[in-house]
Amino acid sequence: MTTLLDAERHSARQLTQLYGWRWQAAEINLRHLKTTLAMEMLTAKSPEMVRKDLWAHLLGYNLLRSLMEHAAPLADYQRARLSLQGARQGFRTILSTLALGARTVRNALFSDLLNEIATDLLPVRPRRQEPRVVKRRPKPFPRMRQPRAVLKAQLAV
Repeated sequence: MTTLLDAERHSARQLTQLYGWRWQAAEINLRHLKTTLAMEMLTAKSPEMVRKDLWAHLLGYNLLRSLMEHAAPLADYQRARLSLQGARQGFRTILSTLALGARTVRNALFSDLLNEIATDLLPVRPRRQEPRVVKRRPKPFPRMRQPRAVLKAQLAV
C-alpha cells in the first residue's frame, strides 16, 4: 500500500526500491529488538506485565538508537554501519559510573562512548541475506501443557 499515487512523479522502480529499503529497515529493527535486546522470549504472565516488558524494551532500544544518532556525525553519518550491539555493550560498561560519577567524569565518559560507537563500524555487506531458520534447538522434554502445580503433584504421587 502506498499514498504515492502520482505515476509521473513516482515510478514503479522508485516505489520498489523504497519498499525494499523500508522492509530491510523493519526487519533489522525487529531482529535487534528480539535478539540484541533479548526479547525473543517474554516471561511475564499477565497482559499488563507483557505490556510493561515491551515498553521497557522499546525504551532501551530508543535510548541506544539516540546514542547512535549522537555518534553519527563522528562517523560521517554512516548510520547503517553503526553497531547496536557495540552501543549496548559500551553503554553497559559505563552505566554505573555515569549514574554515580561527577559531572566532568560523566561528560568525558559520554564523549568517549560516542567516539567508541562511531569507530566500531560494521563492515559493508551489500545484498546480505540471512536464512530463516530456527536457532533454538528443541529440548528433549515434552511441552508443559498443564500448570506447574499440577505437574508437581503428579510427580509426588
